[in-house]
Amino acid sequence: MKNKIKILVELTKLRITLFVTVTTAFGFISYAGGFTLVIIPTVIGILLLACGSAVINHYQERATDALMDRTKNRPIPAGKITPPAALTVAVVLIITGSIVLFFGSGWLAMVLSLLNLIWYNGIYTPLKKVNPLAIIPGSIVGAIPPAVGWVAAGGSLLDPQLSILAFFFFIWQIPHFWLLLLVFDKDYEKAGFPTLTKIFNHQQLARITFIWIIATVVTSFLIPLFGIVNSQWINIGLLAAGVWLCWDSINLLRQSDGKISFKFAFMHINYFALSVVLLLSIDKLVI
Repeated sequence: MKNKIKILVELTKLRITLFVTVTTAFGFISYAGGFTLVIIPTVIGILLLACGSAVINHYQERATDALMDRTKNRPIPAGKITPPAALTVAVVLIITGSIVLFFGSGWLAMVLSLLNLIWYNGIYTPLKKVNPLAIIPGSIVGAIPPAVGWVAAGGSLLDPQLSILAFFFFIWQIPHFWLLLLVFDKDYEKAGFPTLTKIFNHQQLARITFIWIIATVVTSFLIPLFGIVNSQWINIGLLAAGVWLCWDSINLLRQSDGKISFKFAFMHINYFALSVVLLLSIDKLVI
């Protein structure tokens, strides 16, 4: 039983799908200003759908996963579960998540969640096998979860506040992925993926990524202008987090090709995204 749970955790990429759940809850809180009972089916439904999408991704990339050191021990290439069994798990998760969202959060939240799944598995995943810039349209999958939470709480897709929140997560995804690429570029190339490291050397791509990090920080600075933040202390916190990330990311401009520095930059941009979520949530829940 313990082994089966471990396989399920690996198949569903639980660390990633939990972050999808966090950003969905964040979108809900940002509109509602707090918790209501509707948030429960919203986060459960999106988690189930995100997990189902992750399992489909395992199925789609089982051949390339077997070629990369980072992924060769995933459940399907390692023979821990058969591809048909994995697909069965995915179908169960997706159907269950859709039902939970439809009856608990509304049809629009369900449709948006299914759209995210289709975009990730049907568009981004095939596209990244043929185009090194696939992450740019692919980053839409990071923008949709907060929108699911927002509409589940009663908000409109046309609300400008939602636009800036979704745009922040869209922009953040791009340097997030390119930093990962700088760490695992050889693995991606071994599996036959077209990568920007075949076009630019590490230092050039690091500089491009630095520009996108700055764009991410600037986007976070725009959030208070949309009337989302109520406390000046939260504004100061957003400013401090942004300045810290900019200062920290200057390391990417130095003449260094070290994987360790890229790993730290990858961790730090994720911490920054979490800090934005935390600060804005505190603003709604506490202040």
